[in-house]
Amino acid sequence: MEPTKPISLAKALASFDALWSPRVVTTVNDYDVRVAKVAGEHVWHAHDHTDEFFLVLDGELHIALREPAGERTVVLPKGAVFTVPRGTEHKPIAPEGATILMFEPSGTLSVGDRHDEVPDHVDATTGHALG
Repeated sequence: MEPTKPISLAKALASFDALWSPRVVTTVNDYDVRVAKVAGEHVWHAHDHTDEFFLVLDGELHIALREPAGERTVVLPKGAVFTVPRGTEHKPIAPEGATILMFEPSGTLSVGDRHDEVPDHVDATTGHALG
């Protein structure tokens, strides 16, 4: 990654096929900008010390949330953004598949600080380098 050159998100996404396995496309201060291809369900998890920002680049993402008032699901179509507040248990779901961009502190684990058992199709990572 060369910080002095523009980064094509289309090329970044074309460089890998793995699902639920984010790639770091750039950093902003102490934050990673990550892209991921997703399909099916992730895992219930929570980030105790940081919010998690989602932008849907293509497709549709559902985020199930466990909040004090109960469970609910937000639906994010292409172009929508949503921030999951720190400490909130959540589970991203992409019934038909999607591509997403996330913004979170460098070193943040993709399955959070607390999580259910991680299924084989979910990559527990702090983000992989491109290419």
